[in-house]
Amino acid sequence: MKTPSKSGYAKRTQKDYSLSFKLQVVQQIESGELDRLSAHLKYGIQARSTITQWLRKYGTFDWENLNVVTLSKTPEQQIIELQAKVKLLEKQKARAEYLAERADKKVIIFDMLVEMAEKEYDISIRKNYKPGLLNATKKSKKKH
Repeated sequence: MKTPSKSGYAKRTQKDYSLSFKLQVVQQIESGELDRLSAHLKYGIQARSTITQWLRKYGTFDWENLNVVTLSKTPEQQIIELQAKVKLLEKQKARAEYLAERADKKVIIFDMLVEMAEKEYDISIRKNYKPGLLNATKKSKKKH
């Protein structure tokens, strides 16, 4: 590594690796002795992406023509997956129905409480808008 000079060159923070070292790491990964993470940890290579770059540059794997192969599922596998989805959706539906029923009960209870409070204290808690007043309120809100 170079030392800083008067020209403003700063010392590099990453390690410089020899070509033979890079080839050795690539060979070990491609032979299955190490995986990328193991090589990263074993040799103290600063970034795992560095190893990926070495594999693309020096490795024998054809990175340009990489095709993702998706295996088709058997009808039995598809049925099992669909059954699991149906069970999940049924659970979600039951939960939603429970929450809706609970919300309905809350509304009824709150309505009863308001009625009781109105009778007990002889006050009007609910606002009763007259049709003309309601329209005037909407118009005044739009102007703002």
